[in-house]
Amino acid sequence: MSTDAAGPAPEQVALALVTELGRKTGVSWLRYGVPPTSHAAWHLWFDDALYVLSGGAEQQLPGIEELPEPGRVEVTMRSKDNGGRLLTWVARATAVLPGDERWQPVTAALAADRLNVPDLATAPAGWARTSRVTRLEPTGELVEQPGALTDGAHLATPVPTPATTRGPLPRVLHRRVRRRPKLS
Repeated sequence: MSTDAAGPAPEQVALALVTELGRKTGVSWLRYGVPPTSHAAWHLWFDDALYVLSGGAEQQLPGIEELPEPGRVEVTMRSKDNGGRLLTWVARATAVLPGDERWQPVTAALAADRLNVPDLATAPAGWARTSRVTRLEPTGELVEQPGALTDGAHLATPVPTPATTRGPLPRVLHRRVRRRPKLS
């Protein structure tokens, strides 16, 4: 990083902040598509870019496959300390395909970082058949940054899901245990 009397260039500072947050966090919010929708996504910072794994039995990121190459994605990252929104940056989204030279090292890193993988050795082969690996490369453009966050709440309607609750909870849940007197 070159510096002069004025200090580092704003693009260098932005890239350094994105890199630091990418390494320290594991979840970010991706905003993409028309109309833009937000999706929480588990990610991995590797090779100066953010990588997300979606589809198949992995996290669902509807519409990420339909993005034109390279697609525009806004990535919102939170603070590890207080969980608040800290930074929103623009990424260039490209697919990492099984024949690509990046496929093997990226999927090996994803498998090592992924929790609850049944078999580390066969996970990349399964992902090649059923999932998609997307590389989100920073463009240097910051939408929000510390000291310049928007006042909007960023609330979103939950994505429709077939998941439901199982019904009323059992009556004994959280019931206090009665203390019985000791019998000498």
